[in-house]
Amino acid sequence: MTERKSSWALARFASPAVPIAAMGLPLVVYLPEYYVTSLGLSLTTVGAAFLIVKLVDMLLDPVLGGLMDNTRSRFGRFRPWLAAGSPVIAIGSYALFMAQPGVGALYLWFWLSVVYVGYSMVVLSQTAWGAVLSSDYQQRSRVFAWWQGANVVGMILVLCLPPIVTGVFKGDHLDSIAAMGWFIVVLAPLAVLLAVSTVGEPVAPPRHGKTGLKQYLGLLTRPSVRRLLIADLLMGLAPGIAGTLFLFFFERMKGFDKTQSGVLLLIYFIAALAGAPIWPMLAKRIGKHKALAVASVVYAIVQLATVFMPPGEVVLGMIVLVLAGLPYSAAQLLVRSMMADIGDEERLLTGVDKTGLLYAIVTGTLKLGYALAVGVFIILGALGFDPKTPTAAGDAALIGLYAFAPAALGLMVAAVMMRYPLDANRLAEIQRQLAARDAAEASSKPAAQPDPHAPDANALVAPAE
Repeated sequence: MTERKSSWALARFASPAVPIAAMGLPLVVYLPEYYVTSLGLSLTTVGAAFLIVKLVDMLLDPVLGGLMDNTRSRFGRFRPWLAAGSPVIAIGSYALFMAQPGVGALYLWFWLSVVYVGYSMVVLSQTAWGAVLSSDYQQRSRVFAWWQGANVVGMILVLCLPPIVTGVFKGDHLDSIAAMGWFIVVLAPLAVLLAVSTVGEPVAPPRHGKTGLKQYLGLLTRPSVRRLLIADLLMGLAPGIAGTLFLFFFERMKGFDKTQSGVLLLIYFIAALAGAPIWPMLAKRIGKHKALAVASVVYAIVQLATVFMPPGEVVLGMIVLVLAGLPYSAAQLLVRSMMADIGDEERLLTGVDKTGLLYAIVTGTLKLGYALAVGVFIILGALGFDPKTPTAAGDAALIGLYAFAPAALGLMVAAVMMRYPLDANRLAEIQRQLAARDAAEASSKPAAQPDPHAPDANALVAPAE
């Protein structure tokens, strides 16, 4: 069993999630609306671009996961990919966030593609790296609580930029979007450098087989993987829909302006940060899958409550969004912690470490959820919603898609998770059998020659604190 990592080590490991989340939030909330209202592209064009690029990019995930699983270097399996992805993120973000009126659909399609390639490299490598930092059922939740906390910090910081730009520096909406872009361009390379140069990566187990598309598809047949995949997809889709429609809903239906809506969104993510430590503690008492079920029911109830919130009531809006934000972190951190447990189960069953492929599944389902969420623009337009002209049919469609659809998805997650098979006791037995098998293999090959391409267990750039 790996030792408990210090909080400072986990903070350094998690730091790249700050700029990556600062990019991910505007990709869902701000950029689609920005390209429609400020840059003049049509609702259908923007919705189709965000949907199709994300869906196509999902095909890259199993390829990257397989390559990462088969990577052996003195820097580890996952850290080199994290380092390589950061400049791709920086370049793509510069192009997307600095776009000016007059850009066309081709520009949006190309730079979205670049950004999502970098996003795949960075998120997949960092989460797979986090999975191997501990083998303990509860400590894995702690690792991903730090990772999710960094995600929320990134979202909070990027949400602070528009009111600072418009209120303090008297800029406009285009200046706010550009400030978000500069935040990512500058911080992403620095945070990645800090993480990969100061936090070690445990040595990979011996390679008993390669991983690729065939093994990726095979993982989808595992009952535990299927249930976790469904939960992750639905819990990506639900807040993705709500996030995509957030500005439209609170401006059109609740009478807030862009600045007030931005403040409410900021409060939502501050509550999400406060909620991040709650779910590992609850998981320690009732298990990860049951904690996720509780979080999804709470999410569904509060999402419905937004419909009945009176327009213009800022204080009440703050209270509702605090309650809505508390369960936000649960799915992100618990699903990734549970996927690390599945990695042990899979290695026991097949003898092959498939950490990269397993996190490719998580990355892919999250992307699919958010892609389908942005695609809600197409449905919204078909149901009669006009971003400039209110109509009864359009407003009803907005309310249904913002509140009722995500709430239903949350309840479905709770139903799926209640029959999840891999708990702490089952994992302890899996790890006992793995330890026994690894010890037997080691003792049966005392004279085996080392793999010249495998990293030395002591040859790490930085120790894993």
